[in-house]
Amino acid sequence: MKVGFNLLLWTPFVEEKHFGILGKLKATGYDGVEVPLFGGDVPHYKKVAQALKDSGLKCTTCTVMPDEEHNPISAEAKHREGAVEYLKWAIDCNAALGSEVLAGPFYQPLGKFSGKGPTQEEKQRAAEVHRQVADYAKQASLQLAVECLNRFECYFLNTVDDGAAYTKQVNHPNFGVMYDSFHANIEEKDPVGCITRNLSVIRHVHISENDRGTPGKGHVPFGEIFKALRAGGYDQWLTIEAFGTSLPELAATTCVWRELSASPEECYQFGYKTIREGWEAAA
Repeated sequence: MKVGFNLLLWTPFVEEKHFGILGKLKATGYDGVEVPLFGGDVPHYKKVAQALKDSGLKCTTCTVMPDEEHNPISAEAKHREGAVEYLKWAIDCNAALGSEVLAGPFYQPLGKFSGKGPTQEEKQRAAEVHRQVADYAKQASLQLAVECLNRFECYFLNTVDDGAAYTKQVNHPNFGVMYDSFHANIEEKDPVGCITRNLSVIRHVHISENDRGTPGKGHVPFGEIFKALRAGGYDQWLTIEAFGTSLPELAATTCVWRELSASPEECYQFGYKTIREGWEAAA
């Protein structure tokens, strides 16, 4: 098992001024970081990759679909083509970073709703996009882990069961599901049982508290979650995703306008302790 930390706590775009954070996370004990991919190019992320290497950290990434012109479920072929190109760009950035996983809700623009649940036509259109992109990811030895979000942020995939069924529809070895404890806390009837029955398709895990703050300071049952993961043989990333007020451009979807942790240091230090001690206790 590897412990990671999503850099979205500090920034949506990692630059040289953020590189000092890497050493602090490494000193705490982290194995890697999750780099947000919302902009930039391959040369930029090669520089980030060197900073990660210098810090002794590995890497995963996350992204979202930016707008309707890059929408995998759109009825417009041009928009779906835009989605393919956007995700290929993200995969190229992952290759530059040496990333192991690209995670996120990369199936529709966030905060956009049809007024009903996803249609079979939307699922078919998205699956064609994702199957094509998964082939491209395979060339980069990259796993794609699609994230199921709560119903206030999207409508396409809300539960892990939804994600597992969709993964079977895509039917590609480089395409799986990400489990996020924040969204599971909202949407799942059983936020632990959904792990057990779907573990075969879970490729990545986000450790996120019920209020998006410091893991272990809220009511998410991390002990039970770790037991379910360990019992099923999960041995990949446990990556903390926590938010603060540094991301005004994401406030509309993440709904964060107050500080949720006492400090960034509390978040990554206590969060690391929550994972390490909880994982050992789950053996």
